[in-house]
Amino acid sequence: MNRPLEGITVVALEQVIAGPFATRQLAELGARVIKVERPGAGDAARDYDQSVKGLSSHFVWVNRSKESLALDLKHPQAKEVLARLVARADVFLQNLAPGAAERLGLGAEPLRARHPRLIWCGISGYGPTGPYAHKKAYDLLVQCEAGLLSVTGTEDAPAKAGIPVADIAAGMYAFSSILAALLRRERSGEGATLDITMFEALGEWMGFPAYFTHYGEAAPPRRGAYHATIVPYGPFHAGDGGTVFLSIQNDREFERFCDKVLGNPSLARDPRFATGPARYANRDATHAEIERVFSRLTAEQVIESLEAADIANARLNTMQEFWSHPQLEARRRWREVDSPQGPLQALLPPFNISGFEPRMDPLPALGEHTRQILAELGFAETEVERFAGDGLI
Repeated sequence: MNRPLEGITVVALEQVIAGPFATRQLAELGARVIKVERPGAGDAARDYDQSVKGLSSHFVWVNRSKESLALDLKHPQAKEVLARLVARADVFLQNLAPGAAERLGLGAEPLRARHPRLIWCGISGYGPTGPYAHKKAYDLLVQCEAGLLSVTGTEDAPAKAGIPVADIAAGMYAFSSILAALLRRERSGEGATLDITMFEALGEWMGFPAYFTHYGEAAPPRRGAYHATIVPYGPFHAGDGGTVFLSIQNDREFERFCDKVLGNPSLARDPRFATGPARYANRDATHAEIERVFSRLTAEQVIESLEAADIANARLNTMQEFWSHPQLEARRRWREVDSPQGPLQALLPPFNISGFEPRMDPLPALGEHTRQILAELGFAETEVERFAGDGLI
């Protein structure tokens, strides 16, 4: 089974989510990913929680299929190990604190001067220039700076996204940028310097509310689980206490909804509801008409009616209901991966490229591959023992 990135080596000085998420996907496409971690402690995300058989859910999510090299980057002998390691790498990725890579001599300029074909990728909160260059950045704080919280939540209070979207966005743009740089290198022979920021990555995803606000009259209001500007679009209560989400995207759909689901085709001709802007202006009245009908039905009956009318809808699932979702089962998306605490279930990555299955190798223990990697780099067993005694590994 030939995976697209077989033969590519990635050296990653990574931590928490953004960097590890990018490199996990490179590993799934066949790249060898060597994760450099602090001896004794490792990636900080290893200790975020103990919910997965004693392992951290954050670490389990983004670190399978990698090799772990324990190395004290501040130790005087680390420089030689890193030099040999980077000399063999196609990609070097780091998402350390601002300026840390440069202080270690691992900035883009010196590494690419020695290795012109190297693809150097730095992930930071705000980038190496500008007034925020040295500002510490964590996911929630970047969500705040990018305005996400200002348009998320209820009228009474803003809310953060339930997942680390700034980290994920940066990881995805790092991943796609590395793929593009590898393709360009195949054509030109030249490496690249990639500057990925959490702020700019999430900022790209803020396009709709940013345009709406800058060129409109005001920011889209916070509506909880309801869409800020499309009506009806969100949760509605059924008579049995269940909640059903539905979405109407245009006037034709609303006409069909009124006829087939609400049993009142004349409602679509009512001036209060006939157009998207009219329904937005009369949001409360629109919702009242819908829930008047839904109150006589169970949630399952509502869904059956919506399905019959070809109206988009969804159940409000818990995380456990997602885990056991029939669609995932039907498409055989679950695999088993090994870990230091035994086998774990893991979702098959959503690449779905014909001809190969993404790599799903074990989750590494801290420093599990240290001695093997040092031997590959030409260090004798006596040197490795000395490294261990000196606290380098």
